[in-house]
Amino acid sequence: MTAPDTTVAPPNGSDAAPRASWRESIAVYLQPRVLIVMLLGFSSGLPLALSGSTLQIWMTESGIDLRAIGLFVLVGTPYTLKFLWAPLVDALHIPLLTRRFGRRRGWLVFSQLLLIAAILLLASTDPVKAPWFVALGALLVAATSATQDIVVDAFRVESLPESEQAAGMAGYVAAYRIGMLVSTAGALFMVSAFEGTGLVRAAAWSWGYVSMAVMVLIGTITALAATEPEQSVRAEQATRAEGGFARVMNAAIGAFSEFLARKDALAVLAFIVLFKFTDAFSGTMTAPFVIDLGFTRNDYAAIVKGVGLAATLIGGFAGGFVARRYPLAASLWIGGILQAVANLSFSWLALAGVNQWALAFAITAENFTSAIGTVIFVAYLSALCRNPLHTATQYALLTALAAVGRTYLSASAGFVAEATGWPLFFVICMLVALPSLILLAWLQRRGHFAALQT
Repeated sequence: MTAPDTTVAPPNGSDAAPRASWRESIAVYLQPRVLIVMLLGFSSGLPLALSGSTLQIWMTESGIDLRAIGLFVLVGTPYTLKFLWAPLVDALHIPLLTRRFGRRRGWLVFSQLLLIAAILLLASTDPVKAPWFVALGALLVAATSATQDIVVDAFRVESLPESEQAAGMAGYVAAYRIGMLVSTAGALFMVSAFEGTGLVRAAAWSWGYVSMAVMVLIGTITALAATEPEQSVRAEQATRAEGGFARVMNAAIGAFSEFLARKDALAVLAFIVLFKFTDAFSGTMTAPFVIDLGFTRNDYAAIVKGVGLAATLIGGFAGGFVARRYPLAASLWIGGILQAVANLSFSWLALAGVNQWALAFAITAENFTSAIGTVIFVAYLSALCRNPLHTATQYALLTALAAVGRTYLSASAGFVAEATGWPLFFVICMLVALPSLILLAWLQRRGHFAALQT
């Protein structure tokens, strides 16, 4: 079937593109579509830490050993495999919800309801008494969160016009990071608050997770208030005569075949896997590192909530500025180098010991550079996905590959940290960025990024 003429324009990155004034740059963030995308970004970022760093702190306080905590990152497998069920999101309808809200919004509401249920299940677990039940709960949170990500990514790519792409990506990533901060620092403060009421630690952690489940409703309300993307509506009309199985197969086959037909497709896939690996490898052990160094849970939460939040916001919008102003390849160089070098701030923190200023600097550097790198990386992935018939499938494939570094390659981080010690571990985290930068240089010479901007 011939795809409708609804291709998604890549984000601004051409030297010939007009430069927006600072007033125009600010005003674009107030556009309704951009605000909707920002709120959905918060909803996407919220659950990630609940099966990741926040859960790691819960397990650390429960006395679980470091190696087991490092291996627990494998519960993030659904983020890597989500492309397998993304064709269902592109092609199938949710009874009642799709008819009432549309193709993308129906799936948004459905995935968020499942996510709430999964977080409540995890809240009922105990890492000491039933670690395997904790693993199951965390796995379900990751699976439902990954499903929400599939829909949100497709909604974002399809709903934003070219003039709002850079602002949308910056706002999305900034809000995504805020969601992560809420489910890390916010969750830790909630746990401490519940402990302050007299609850035992296990019960306080459970109620902390219940509070995070309630926060998911922000995304649900946003989905209900949003408008179905016009590109999605046209794609739905183009495939209305096809059966469900045919739509699923077309979405799956079309997404894979279209991407693999690209020049240097395998090198592009490798670059996607490795670009954020430096971030993921260090991020896997950041929370255990800070606690192990001697900081309290509230010390970590206060720095992340305050300084980290500000750095994330500024970094997200700085990344949007870079993506809007510079060519795509140059933007990727800026983001890639910054997020790698930021790891050295944690090496310095390891040598400085329990020093609040050193912790604030390290968290600031990590959040600021990670936000810049993520915005630029999202701009790159969005430029690769232009067909609304399988936007969800193709974007899910790319982000799933990016999650390989966070999930599988990072699973050894605990063993490396234990073998090398914290200062050298974060130096290694910086060095693992080199393969992605080598691939970036090679793809740039091959004209890959120039082709995306035509």
